[in-house]
Amino acid sequence: MLYVAVRGRVQGVGFRWFVRERARSLGLRGWVRNRQDGSVEVLALGDDLALDKLREYLRSGPDGARVSDVEDQRTEPAVAALDPFGILK
Repeated sequence: MLYVAVRGRVQGVGFRWFVRERARSLGLRGWVRNRQDGSVEVLALGDDLALDKLREYLRSGPDGARVSDVEDQRTEPAVAALDPFGILK
């Protein structure tokens, strides 16, 4: 399981769409959503190699994004994984 908060300039730059498309291409289940604090929260479930690749994508993000941190979350996600990977509002 990959459950992280992505910080930096990650809202208003197509970050959620970017994550959804990459996660689906990797065959992952889960979701992505904006947080009120300006970060983006990501839950992904699947193959370890695919999760590692998604983490790499999260570190760079789409054009226009500036990722400062990908922080592992220590709590359990409040929402179950979606299949296919989706965007939560």
